[in-house]
Amino acid sequence: MRIYRWVVFALVVVMLVTTGLGCNSPSAQEQKDSTPVTLTYWRVWDSPDDLQPIINAYRAMHPNVTIQVRNFRFEEYEQKLVEALAEDRGPDLFSVHNTWVNKYRPKIAPAPATVSIPFQTVVSRLGGISKETKIETRTNRIISPAQVKTNFVDVVADDVLWPNGTSSAVFGLPLSVDTMVLFYNRDLLNAAGIPEPPRTWLEFQSQVKKIVRQDKEGNITRAGAALGTANNVDRSFDILSLLMFQNGTVMAQGGRVSFQQLPPALEKARDIPPADEATIFYTDFAYPAKEVYTWNDKMPSGLDAFINGQVAFFFGYSYHLVSLKDRAPKLNLGYVSVPQIEGNPSITYANYWVETVSKKSKHVNWAWDFINFATGPEQVKKYLDQTQKPTALRSLIAGQTEQEALLPFVNQLLTARSWYRGTDPAAAEQIFKDLINTVLAGTQTVREAVNLAAGRMQQTY
Repeated sequence: MRIYRWVVFALVVVMLVTTGLGCNSPSAQEQKDSTPVTLTYWRVWDSPDDLQPIINAYRAMHPNVTIQVRNFRFEEYEQKLVEALAEDRGPDLFSVHNTWVNKYRPKIAPAPATVSIPFQTVVSRLGGISKETKIETRTNRIISPAQVKTNFVDVVADDVLWPNGTSSAVFGLPLSVDTMVLFYNRDLLNAAGIPEPPRTWLEFQSQVKKIVRQDKEGNITRAGAALGTANNVDRSFDILSLLMFQNGTVMAQGGRVSFQQLPPALEKARDIPPADEATIFYTDFAYPAKEVYTWNDKMPSGLDAFINGQVAFFFGYSYHLVSLKDRAPKLNLGYVSVPQIEGNPSITYANYWVETVSKKSKHVNWAWDFINFATGPEQVKKYLDQTQKPTALRSLIAGQTEQEALLPFVNQLLTARSWYRGTDPAAAEQIFKDLINTVLAGTQTVREAVNLAAGRMQQTY
């Protein structure tokens, strides 16, 4: 009887297999849809391993897709990217700085509204006796401009949404958004009798004056802050931009750069344009005749000086934490939100990278589907936990405020701004450096120097 049962069972299995009931093979179209696809992805700063959990999750749904991540040093990245795109050997996906989006916009394929993507699943049948590989093509919606404004912090929409025909389109999405903070050396503040770091710029000025030390020849032996010059202050463009924003400067409006325009609320209250005031405030820290003099162009880079204990305050981002912890593990380090102008709206500054798709990619739909997948809350959290970076998504802010190491960066996300959206970011940074150097040299009045900078900046828009 037992032998009879096994014979019957074997005959049933053979019948199912030979008649096709036990394995429903994909159709010709489904097989075409699941053709192997390789996406090349160029990035900077991160390790390829930082994205691996997201890639693994994507490939679990799309085993026909291989994503090859290549990371570059920042110093070489843009040159290699420009050369590769010009020679039609560029990547399918690549990262650009948030201020580079307009520069690369002609080379970017904007996000489509939807993509048709095959999904592969394995279905067990007959109690596990047979398994069926099922491929079905689904239509996925890619994030819309309206959803970018809703889901991401405000600065993202300003940077990634651009005109495309008669409407706007998404030209990239970030995995994170970094914000500028004020790093400080606790030991130097303690030595100067300062119990807490500054919250306002007036407090900042007062503390700098208490910290700075000069020898008999007037050489700075201990600096209060790496601030005031152009070339040896890390991200001097960002710091001066931040001061202009906080002081009420209209940086650019309707594609017009002026820096001199006063916002309507201030037209009757102030005679000096806020950009001029911000420039004076910044350069005073490197002007020997000023009480807040604390820095000059003979000093080392701000980061090096901070690591060596030569300066108490340093303005930087979360990515600077890696260098600080690696190069100065014994530094008694603290960091807080950037100072604000008392009585003015709180404004901070953003610095981040955007993931986008090459217009010349042969797999634009696949590439955008991956970016859409990777930047969603469920997946991007894996990347943020791995890299310890602040989120770009509003929905993840509350969770990150519970992480002490990220708190100062995360607390600033909703007030973070950025502004340069021209076609030559490198030229824009040099224009700001020239503005700072001209004011310090005294070869032009501040107003003349700011006007010249605005005119030069306009030429890059």
